[in-house]
Amino acid sequence: MDLPKPQSTPRFTLGKQSSLKPNREDLLPEEEEELIDPRVRLMYLANEGDVEGIKELLDSGTNVNFSDIDGRTALHVATCQGFTDVVQLLLDRGAEVDTKDRWGSTPLADAIYYKNHNVIKLLEEHGAKPPVAPMHVQNTREIPEYEIDPRELDFSNSVDITKGTFRIALWRGIQVAVKTLGEELFTDEDKVTAFRDELALLQKIRHPNVVQFLGAVTQSSPMMIVTEYLPKGDLFAYLKEKGALKPRVAVKFALDIARGMNYLHEHKPEAIIHRDLEPSNILRDDSGHLKVADFGVSKLLKVAKTVREDSPCQDTSWRYVAPEVYKNEEYDTKVDVFSFALILQEMIEGCPPFSTRPDIEVPKAYAANERPPFRAPAKRYLYGLKELIEECWSEEPFRRPTFREIIMRLDDINNRIAQKSRWKVGPLKCLRTFEAMLKSDRLNPRSHSSRSISR
Repeated sequence: MDLPKPQSTPRFTLGKQSSLKPNREDLLPEEEEELIDPRVRLMYLANEGDVEGIKELLDSGTNVNFSDIDGRTALHVATCQGFTDVVQLLLDRGAEVDTKDRWGSTPLADAIYYKNHNVIKLLEEHGAKPPVAPMHVQNTREIPEYEIDPRELDFSNSVDITKGTFRIALWRGIQVAVKTLGEELFTDEDKVTAFRDELALLQKIRHPNVVQFLGAVTQSSPMMIVTEYLPKGDLFAYLKEKGALKPRVAVKFALDIARGMNYLHEHKPEAIIHRDLEPSNILRDDSGHLKVADFGVSKLLKVAKTVREDSPCQDTSWRYVAPEVYKNEEYDTKVDVFSFALILQEMIEGCPPFSTRPDIEVPKAYAANERPPFRAPAKRYLYGLKELIEECWSEEPFRRPTFREIIMRLDDINNRIAQKSRWKVGPLKCLRTFEAMLKSDRLNPRSHSSRSISR
């Protein structure tokens, strides 16, 4: 007769996701092992890979499918640790192959998370079913129009790109970028929600300065988002290679970013806050223009004019985060304007904001109203560029300009740079023409007089 589950049953997980290996600190001293419930001892032995000890317990009648207060079984623990012999023994003794813990994670999901390939193969041989995609629908009529058959995606020559969350694939004869939500993350509700939100946003967006959404895989595992592939890489890599950009190039790039962001902010009926605007999320196309990408943490600004979250910045680069987000205050579209100012200054200075400080310390400086210093010569900040940057990273969000205003000012700066370039080129071109005419004897008086004498 099985005893009721003791409420003091130890946990074998330290976080929300179940597929985490037990800590050695969770294990009991040897002298206490004999005093604990045999079923709990089964969990410890599975964690240690003690095949003989497990056999002894199971032979004595211990329930192979005992689960702790988190719903975890010995099979969950053994698959996390990759003990193939223990997994085989538990399965031979009747362990349920697809049992779920309180987070919905199965032993197969745990084995996938830790890449224990021999265990994965063994579980599949015993009938373990792969996780069902969270967006899977029963009725084929409900399958989204953008759905892509994963068999059409060729990953044979695939490589990681940008942050490593995207891979190159071949789809219908063209190269595409594919963002994947791994099966091991299906039990992480926050990751799944972010995936859904990003997909919902990408369907709404069409702009030349925003990466184009092509389709998605949502009815099978793993789920994927497919976007256009931009072979020239991201702005982060470009700045790392080039360093400080010429003012006219920096302004040209800034206009591309501002136009893409203005489209997002003025999107109807709901504005879109990117909230993760940084150089690695800005890509270069074949013509050298920039496109805003990666909407994994973006937000729709619905009826309310501001947004607030319980745990912001989980997947965001701290170095480009506005202080109101870091301080967990209400925020709006102006957080993207703050990030834009840092990127524009970085393009001119040639180094990331507060480059000598650890990433986690930078938002603290912003919150204390510190800003990256202007070290480049004043001539690099032509026609009010410095003043524009300072307004964009203002401590008070309402004082920061909109991207529509930013575009107008950048257009004016760009036109003045172009006029200055034409003024420099004009006289130089005339001088070169004059020199060419002299060389061709057209303006050489000696040549003319000698010709008249010869006649």
